[in-house]
Amino acid sequence: MAINFDNLTYAEAAIYDGIEMGIDTCHGDSKTAGWYTDPATGAALIRNVPEMLCLIHSEISEAMEGYRKGLQDDKIHDRPMVEVELADAVIRILDLAGYLNLDLAGAVIEKLEYNRNRADHKLENRAKAGGKKF
Repeated sequence: MAINFDNLTYAEAAIYDGIEMGIDTCHGDSKTAGWYTDPATGAALIRNVPEMLCLIHSEISEAMEGYRKGLQDDKIHDRPMVEVELADAVIRILDLAGYLNLDLAGAVIEKLEYNRNRADHKLENRAKAGGKKF
């Protein structure tokens, strides 16, 4: 489904643009840092997508652990660990989206709209017996 940019709210357009810029920045930084180059030969690497997905998952797990223990980050000391690990997850997600040439920005906008209209996302339905709790 193609995004109709004429129908986007200002906030949605800002989200779309921000995600697109984030993909360009995060994927570009990863390429510059050499994560897409074989360090021994200098040849371009074909990245292992399942491994990249697992690394995203590991950042989420680290965020949970930081939240559970109420820890400050050990590298950016003035920030909570949950915040920094979620930032790491976003960076990895944006990098992967760039590598796979995904329209992540468009998917986020479409998913926001879809969720606004979901019956199981409405408070009155969640309050019913058997309603979605989380």
